[in-house]
Amino acid sequence: MNLSVSAILLYAIVGAVILTYAPFLVVGLARAKTGYDMSAPRAMFDNLPPYAQRATWAHQNCFEALIIFSAAALMAYVTEVESSWASIAAIAFLVSRLFYSVFYILDIPLARSMMFAVGSLAGYTLFGLSLLQIN
Repeated sequence: MNLSVSAILLYAIVGAVILTYAPFLVVGLARAKTGYDMSAPRAMFDNLPPYAQRATWAHQNCFEALIIFSAAALMAYVTEVESSWASIAAIAFLVSRLFYSVFYILDIPLARSMMFAVGSLAGYTLFGLSLLQIN
């Protein structure tokens, strides 16, 4: 299957949304083991094991990264960027965000930070390509 850059950008946004909720699955499992309090779900954070607390932080950070990436990918889509660099950046973002969450949950800070940098660079690349396209 040979997808256009535009299709890759749109699929990448959907993938990024899905990846935002992947760490929360770990949180859900930990909540189930800890005992879920429907009346105060946020209050139980301190009772979660450390890996689940890190999964919560990864989940929250995914929202922050999603905002920037979505804007960058949509900007590249709207400006009709057709560079293979855009496809590479979109895929690199998805891969880096997957491993970001894994490394965060497993408490490997250096690798997590490297994945954050790769994901950020991917978003900034899309912004740059979009600006070059309109000039």
